[in-house]
Amino acid sequence: MNLTRKLSLKNFFVFNLVLIGVIFGFSLAFLSFSCSTPQARAEASPGNTVVIPSDALLVAESLQTTLNSVADKVLPSVVELKTVSIRRQQIPNFNGIPWEFFFGPPEETPDGRGQEREFRSQGLGSGIIVRQEKDVYYVLTNNHVVGEANEISVATNDGKEYPAELVGKDERKDLAMVSFKTGDFYPLAILGDSDKLKVGDWAIAVGNPLGFMSSVTMGIVSALGRTGGPANNINDFIQTDTSINQGNSGGALVNIRGEVVGINTWIASGSGGGSVGLGFAIPINNAKRSIDEFISSGEISYGWLGVSLIDPDREALRILGVEDKRGALASQVFLDSPANKGGIEPGDFITHLNGKEVRGVNALTLAVGDLKPGERATFTVIRDRVPRDITVRIEARNETVTAENKKLWPGVVAVSLTDDLRSRLKLDKNAVGVIVAQVVADSPAAIIGIQREDRIVGINGEPVRDLAAFFRLLREKAGRELWFEVVRGESTLETLKFKR
Repeated sequence: MNLTRKLSLKNFFVFNLVLIGVIFGFSLAFLSFSCSTPQARAEASPGNTVVIPSDALLVAESLQTTLNSVADKVLPSVVELKTVSIRRQQIPNFNGIPWEFFFGPPEETPDGRGQEREFRSQGLGSGIIVRQEKDVYYVLTNNHVVGEANEISVATNDGKEYPAELVGKDERKDLAMVSFKTGDFYPLAILGDSDKLKVGDWAIAVGNPLGFMSSVTMGIVSALGRTGGPANNINDFIQTDTSINQGNSGGALVNIRGEVVGINTWIASGSGGGSVGLGFAIPINNAKRSIDEFISSGEISYGWLGVSLIDPDREALRILGVEDKRGALASQVFLDSPANKGGIEPGDFITHLNGKEVRGVNALTLAVGDLKPGERATFTVIRDRVPRDITVRIEARNETVTAENKKLWPGVVAVSLTDDLRSRLKLDKNAVGVIVAQVVADSPAAIIGIQREDRIVGINGEPVRDLAAFFRLLREKAGRELWFEVVRGESTLETLKFKR
């Protein structure tokens, strides 16, 4: 046992000598290689030298100089927006707690309903100076930064602060504009072309995160065309890993040339609410027309087509014969709308607008909204697996008209009957038809009694086997009275007749 231990110690000693020799050999080789390569040396501490290859240092310094130039160029055009929102709230009765002692005497409401107190909440965001008219500067920002504010002030990069006024706001795009007056000079931001962005491009965020004035952070463009922003925002978004936090909203996302390519708007984060490298910016091209409209009229006008759009699932795409296409499905059409007058029908799968591909509901909604009222636009649709072009004269979007559900034809959102749906609804595996996923209140379908989860199996006595047949029969029978054959539970019903 002692012999084994001695042998092991001897082997361990030999092994360590060999290991030291190998490390020493590699060290000599590395030093030899380093000494033969052009390099820059910086003394780190006595006896130690940090070696940086000259070509690498030149590249790094070049990028650093570029970022210095971008910051110098953009910072004077990005401002901090400070807001105060005032709310009045009725004071609760705390059963004897001396409210007035701590907060002062409350005020009575004009109608004498009780006592109210004024509450002031402060907010913080960023904005971009985009226009100047004499001594008035116009600042573009997000609606959620200033849209509900009662008081707004602008703090500039040189440490000055000015009172500001709301020029206009728009909830659908989450954009707003404020103005301030001064005789001082401030440069306007240079607006770039967000359509030219590519994934991997440098992305630099300029704003006031968490109140830290004039902060600059850098990353890359992580993705383009993201959808699903908060509060039904209709924009597509630039995704970036540039550090963005609260207070960055409304600030600039710029490219390596210092051109504004986006408006920082929201972040996806964990429970802590901080940046995790998922920031989203509105492409600046989505806002360029809005700048002019805010200044001229205080609001954004939208083009209106008059269709209800959905993104169909894979089964619906297959049945309609468009599984290899990108676009949006017109599931319903407003009667007397531009789409109805131009010839777009429920079941048309819209793939292009004026020759440009549309990639889904959000993209098409945004593109139509950017059309001017009175403009003629050409939509490429696929109907019965055949593409065709339909020219439509766009009208102005009117919230009153779009809320008239009685004009929405046919008033139901029908979906394909998949195996999963058959199982959930406890239907026979050979069951056919379409399932009513939604009934629009006050629409023609609602008036005749169609209900959610009804199975439509026939129109005017002709069978509806799938979604393609449903839309085809809607078109063919549209000029006459219609009735649906509906299976509801164990019963088969014929709905009341109605006409488009």
